[in-house]
Amino acid sequence: MLTKILTAALLVVFFAVMIGIGLYCRKHSTDVNGFVLGGRSVGPWLTAFAFGTSYFSAVVFVGYAGQFGWNFGLASTWIGLGNAFVGSLLAWVILGRRTRIMTQQIESKTMPDFFGKRFESEGLKIAASVIVFVFLIPYTASLYNGLSSLFNIAFDIPYWVVIVIMALLTGLYVIFGGYMATAINDFVQGIIMLVGIIVVIGAVLADNGGLGAAIAELSQKTAESNPDLNGAFASFLGPQPMFLLIVVLLTSLGTWGLPQMVGKFYSIKNEDAIKKGTIISTVFAIVVSGGCYFLGAFARLYEGNEALRYAGGKLVFDSVIPAMLSNLSPVIIAVVMVLVLSASMSTLSSLVLTSSSTLTLDLIVPAMKKEPAEKKKLLILRMFVMVFIVISAVIAILKDTYNFSAIAQMMGVSWGALAGSFLAPFLYGLYWKRTTKASVVASFVFGSVLMLCQMLISLGAFSVAEIPVLSFVFTNSLYSGVVAMIGGLVIVPVVSLITPKMDKKRVDAMFSCYDNDVTVKTTKSLGN
Repeated sequence: MLTKILTAALLVVFFAVMIGIGLYCRKHSTDVNGFVLGGRSVGPWLTAFAFGTSYFSAVVFVGYAGQFGWNFGLASTWIGLGNAFVGSLLAWVILGRRTRIMTQQIESKTMPDFFGKRFESEGLKIAASVIVFVFLIPYTASLYNGLSSLFNIAFDIPYWVVIVIMALLTGLYVIFGGYMATAINDFVQGIIMLVGIIVVIGAVLADNGGLGAAIAELSQKTAESNPDLNGAFASFLGPQPMFLLIVVLLTSLGTWGLPQMVGKFYSIKNEDAIKKGTIISTVFAIVVSGGCYFLGAFARLYEGNEALRYAGGKLVFDSVIPAMLSNLSPVIIAVVMVLVLSASMSTLSSLVLTSSSTLTLDLIVPAMKKEPAEKKKLLILRMFVMVFIVISAVIAILKDTYNFSAIAQMMGVSWGALAGSFLAPFLYGLYWKRTTKASVVASFVFGSVLMLCQMLISLGAFSVAEIPVLSFVFTNSLYSGVVAMIGGLVIVPVVSLITPKMDKKRVDAMFSCYDNDVTVKTTKSLGN
C-alpha cells in the first residue's frame, strides 16, 4: 500500500512538472524553426541532456541491462562505457561542430533535408524520409517495452492504461512547447535518471551484502550452475567476448547515424556550448549507461526469484530488472517508476518530434502546390506529433495483446536499418567533398535491404543456414546491424570514387562554411 501511495504521489508531481514546462515553452514555438530546432540557440546543458536522454530509454534500463547483464555478467559494463566514449564523446567531437555549421549553411532542419540539399537531390530527401518513417515507428513503439513488468510491482492496472497515459502526456508537452519543451523536460528527466540509477545500484548492492560480496557470490554462483564457465560472469571480458564487441559497436557507433540523435547538434547555440556539451554528455552516459549495465551484471544472483518470467522455456529478459527490484523498499521502487518513465518519455518525445518534422517538412509541405504559411506548417507539425504517438501506442498495445512476432522483429531491426543507411553518407558528407549522390543511394539500399532481410529470416520466410558467411551475418539483428554500418563505411567511399563527381563550385560553396573568418571584439578574445 505504501509503495502505491509513494509512487502515485511522485508520478503526479512528475506529470505536473512536464506539462507545466510544455506550457511555459509555448513562446519558443511560434514558428517552424523554434518548434523543430529551438531557434538554434539551445545551450550546452540542455543539448547534452537531450542527447543523453534520447540515447538511453527504458529499453536500455529494463531490456538491454537485463538481457546483456544476464548473458555477459560484469563484462556488460563495457557496453555502457562504449556508449559513453564512442556513442557520446566521439560523436560530439567528430559530428557536433561540423553538423551545426553545415546544416546552418545549407539551411537544413532534418536529416533527410540534409541529404537532399547536400547532394542536391529531392529523391534522396524523399528516400531518407521514407526510411525514417518506416523504421522509427516500430522503434518508437519499443519504448513501451518493459513498462508493464515494472508497473506491476506497484500497481495492478492493465498495461494499455500505462501506455495511453505516457503517450498522452508526452504528446501534450511536445505539442505545446516543441523542441524547447522537449529539451527542458529532458534536462529534468536526466537529473531523475542520474539520481535514480545511483540510488538503485546502491540498494541492489546493499541487498547482496555490498560490492565485494556480490561479485564473490556472482563468481561462485555461475561456477556452480555451469562449471565450464568457471566464474566467467565475474571476469573481465565475460563468457562471449566476440558477441560483447558486436553489442558495443551497434549500441555505440549506431548513434552516429540516428536522426533523433544527430538532430541535437542542429540546435546547439555556439562553439563554446559544443565543447561544454561534449563533457557533460560523456559524464551523463558514463553514469546512466554504465550504471544500467553494471546493475544488470548482477542479474544471475536472482536466479529462482518468483518475479522472473519464462515463455516457451526461455527467460523473458524484460522481467530480469523488475525481479532484482521486487524486494526493495517502497521508496526505491517509487524512484524506479519515475526513473523508467523519465527514460521512456524523453526518448519518445525526441522520436516523435523527429518523425513528425521529417514527414511534414520533407514530404507533406514540398508536395503542396503552394508554400503554406508558418502557422499552417506548425499546425501540420503538431498534428503529426499526435499521429505518431497514437500509432506507436497502438502498435505497442497490439504487440502486448496479441504477441505479434512481426512487430517484435521489426523493432529489433530498426536501429540497424537507420544507422546502417545514414551513418556513412552523413559522416562522409560532412567531411569529404568527393562523396557522391550514387554512394548515398548505395548506402540507403544496402542498410535498409540488409535489415529487412534480417527481419524476414527471423520470421522464417527463408533460411541462409547453409551459407556460412550469411548464416553468421544474420545470426541476429545485432550482427546484421553492425555489418550494415561497417558495410556503409566501405561502400560510400568506393562508390564515390567510381561515380561522377558533384559540381565542384557548389560543393566548395557548401564547405566554405568551415573556413569563414569570424571577427570578435577584444573583450571576447581575451583569455582564449
